[in-house]
Amino acid sequence: MAIRIGNGYDIHRLVEGRPLILGGVTLPHSHGLDGHSDADVLTHAIMDALLGALSLGDIGLYFPPGDPEWAGADSLKLLAQVNAMVQERGWTVGNVDSVIVAEQPKMKPHIEAMRTQLATVLGVDPSQVGVKATTNEGLGPVGRQEGIAVHAVALLVQG
Repeated sequence: MAIRIGNGYDIHRLVEGRPLILGGVTLPHSHGLDGHSDADVLTHAIMDALLGALSLGDIGLYFPPGDPEWAGADSLKLLAQVNAMVQERGWTVGNVDSVIVAEQPKMKPHIEAMRTQLATVLGVDPSQVGVKATTNEGLGPVGRQEGIAVHAVALLVQG
């Protein structure tokens, strides 16, 4: 059995006047993430991990941030397109794992919904999608609540 592993990272600035969307779930919070699409940093990091596993570049190559076609785009729909690219090349998702790095809001009440949303789009069981959260202990831009970052890894299986 052939396998491939990819990793992804993304960070977006927190701003007023935008919804906070992570893993396709809208979280109650005073600020949302700034970006050309819906700025779903969790989904973006997972897409980069999937693309990286097959040496296909990053999401900016396929969904350029300056392209009006992707303005306000639903990142779950972009994830579906990336997953189709993976499948077209004869690969399937074995599992994905991710870590959300944010001071606020608390992620725990929303993690299962995120896992379910992501698993549905990827066509896998929620047990194949890991979403964890941690803080940055007040350090750096994430610690100062200027943004939210995500690290992700994906395992692809051929066949």
